[in-house]
Amino acid sequence: MITVEFFESEGSLSGFEVKGHALFAAHGSDIVCSAVSSAAIMAANTITEVFGDTPEIETEEGHLLLKGVKSQSSQGVLSGLKLHLEQLAQQYPEHVTVS
Repeated sequence: MITVEFFESEGSLSGFEVKGHALFAAHGSDIVCSAVSSAAIMAANTITEVFGDTPEIETEEGHLLLKGVKSQSSQGVLSGLKLHLEQLAQQYPEHVTVS
């Protein structure tokens, strides 16, 4: 199962952590894992490369941590990511959880 946790600081989203694997299908064919991974990486790239924010980032197989977002634009990206992943969790509740 993929677990996603969003972090808040002073009432605003400040980061997220994605862990695990969806186990919806075989490696390379897992559309749930692909959807979550793609969305999380796009959010991280937008925050760092487009908006120039400098959060702490850690990555490894099955894990992405991004924390310390400060700009309003980056917080908007996090809000969009959270909405997207919550909708995926509703569609695939046995494979994705968001908190």
